[in-house]
Amino acid sequence: MTASLPPLLPDATRDLACFAAGLRYEDLPKAVIERAKLCLLDGIGVCLHGADLPWTRILREVVLAEGGDGRASIWGSGATASLAKAVLVNSTAGHGFEMDDIHKDSVLHPNSIVTPIGLGFAEATGVSGRDLLTAVVAGYEVGTRVGNAATTQLFLNGFHPQGTSGAFVAAATAGRLLGLDAGRMQHALGIAGSLGSGLMAAQEGAMVKRLHAGRAAEAGLQAAQLAERGFTGIPDVLEAGYGGFLSTLSGKPDIARLTEGLGTTWETLAVGYKMYPSVTSIHAALDALKAITRRHGLTAADIARIQAGVGHMTHVHTAWDYKPAGITAAQMNIFFGLATIALHGDATAEAYVEARLQDPDLLRFMQRIEVFEDEAIDARGRAARHACRMEVTAVSGERFIEDVFDRRGSPENPVSAAEIEAKFRTNTRGRLPDAAADRLIALVGRVEALDSLAGITGLLAEAR
Repeated sequence: MTASLPPLLPDATRDLACFAAGLRYEDLPKAVIERAKLCLLDGIGVCLHGADLPWTRILREVVLAEGGDGRASIWGSGATASLAKAVLVNSTAGHGFEMDDIHKDSVLHPNSIVTPIGLGFAEATGVSGRDLLTAVVAGYEVGTRVGNAATTQLFLNGFHPQGTSGAFVAAATAGRLLGLDAGRMQHALGIAGSLGSGLMAAQEGAMVKRLHAGRAAEAGLQAAQLAERGFTGIPDVLEAGYGGFLSTLSGKPDIARLTEGLGTTWETLAVGYKMYPSVTSIHAALDALKAITRRHGLTAADIARIQAGVGHMTHVHTAWDYKPAGITAAQMNIFFGLATIALHGDATAEAYVEARLQDPDLLRFMQRIEVFEDEAIDARGRAARHACRMEVTAVSGERFIEDVFDRRGSPENPVSAAEIEAKFRTNTRGRLPDAAADRLIALVGRVEALDSLAGITGLLAEAR
């Protein structure tokens, strides 16, 4: 049946494989290198923050019960495992508290996938800083292009992009670190496309959402390792008209986005950072409410009603009736996030703890919040996917309006390197001594000059 349907875009998988296999450090613009370094630092921080969360601990216990060759560290624990199993745990930790980076169009969080793979290789086999950065960018560029082409339709069909498209991030990263030639890289992508998985219903409270990143990272790594040994995958996995990744999981792909601008338009530069530990789709709404309350000195008692207009995907993604079903559900829900801003002035990590999930004051305040689909936002296209148009009505009858089309931390409304370093210090506090955090920041800041990454991996192995 595959042969009877024309390809969506001839040779797309081959072309992406050739790009990833042939990418050299010298090909990378300085801005791309600097973004990759900052994503790497942010990735280390989010992985360490998530290392001792309940879902990561359970997974670590299962992995350690199986034993293994112990070539790579499971960060924050002092334990080691095989490279694949260390990547599984560390990537799950990286996606474990909704703080990994975000590429808006592809709906991917690449650094929770590439950071454990790249630094796992560095510890297990040895990798130079330049090779690490090249592999990181290869993963970002290939994986996000797959997500771009899939469009948000993949998400709306019920698949989690992090677990599905994320496998391509991992395969390209690992394949580049293994030095796969273009043919074997194509098979690595062709294997990874069959191994990714993840269902969006997990967002309403299930721990398994965190595992989607870990499984994508492990799957992509193993796809590259299999391809290195001659195992074959679907050579046209992305463009196949029947049974291909895009024709099956998306059904309505924007196929040209797979390869347009490849090597000249750098998707790595379209990655932003999370400044709240919650789903990115609600960040513009949180920014809007924070701006209104701070500018006008409003407390929760002053607010009669909040009306938040959002795009269709954000509404589907986050505007479901909140039920106290665990931290995951709270982090993915716009009502919880807005109520937290109103009552506590911010939505930091301290907001997403078990003691707050059933707070009667939060639950009561949610009744004052209305979230609706705003056609004007959807009319602006994919660039406005995270946007929010908000009106707050005060008890006094005054109305306050705030439109946020670019959330803080996005490429369009960027934060500074110093702010990402501050986020890193917050995420690693209690897990790394201050001197070790300083050392990691310094090492990552000049990683391209390092022939060995033992200084970085050694600090991660010692983290508790």
